Amino acid sequence: MPVFSYIAYPEPGTKEQLLKDLTALKHCEVMPSENTDVLVLVTDTPDEAQEKVLQEKFKKLKSLQSLGMTYGHTDE
Repeated sequence: MPVFSYIAYPEPGTKEQLLKDLTALKHCEVMPSENTDVLVLVTDTPDEAQEKVLQEKFKKLKSLQSLGMTYGHTDE
């Protein structure tokens, strides 16, 4: 069960849209920062195949500028 946490950087002016976009995805928990324009994202997928699917969905989000991984764990 892969678990990862990220700092999600929105495109300029799209923090609220990014929050909506990430919240709509399965296996994602999102928390907005109160003092800066970033989000904290935690993913918890059932297996590596689902993690790869989720990563592809991240790449398609127009509101997402980049993700900075802060933690990663897999059951290998």
